[in-house]
Amino acid sequence: MQISGLTLNFSVEREIGTTLAALQGAFTKDYLSSVERGAILLAEALAAGGKLLIMGNGGSAADAQHIAAELIGRYKSERRGLAAIALTTDSSILTAWSNDYSYETVFSRQVESLAKPGDVVWGISTSGNSQNVVRAFESARAMGVHTVGMLGRDGGKLAGLSDVAMVVPLAATDQIQAAHLLTYHTLCAYLDAVFTPNA
Repeated sequence: MQISGLTLNFSVEREIGTTLAALQGAFTKDYLSSVERGAILLAEALAAGGKLLIMGNGGSAADAQHIAAELIGRYKSERRGLAAIALTTDSSILTAWSNDYSYETVFSRQVESLAKPGDVVWGISTSGNSQNVVRAFESARAMGVHTVGMLGRDGGKLAGLSDVAMVVPLAATDQIQAAHLLTYHTLCAYLDAVFTPNA
């Protein structure tokens, strides 16, 4: 590929092909089974009047907001809004608590304030070791609140703290994030099917 006389050793086709091949290898039967278990847990919680509290850092924070938007708004079908809160969106809480106390507890504080048994705390972490998500899961479990982890690599600390751990067995962050996008869109489609009348 050439740009303004520069020669780059880069191929768009190769880049996309590499990611697609990695995703195909990552979506094993075990992984798909964990996604099915996660879908059922989320649906049961919402059907019983619970809510989803979703969190992550960086790109995973954007994913948390994306998920909440799909569920409160709509994904592919017309249905009632589903109770979902992205804990990454209130800049006053995020900055005040992190400044006065600790960024490591910025999600656990919100879980302690907002969660109740019957809810689901949904954490997204490509490493599985994001300390603020770990602390939130520890708080949730102490409160009797279910936890769902959308994770990467070997699942890290969060795998052991998750009632359902959806672990993408890849090492590259961008590829894990691509897998997470496909996963949560699949979960949104499942919830559409459950909550859309006459679906």
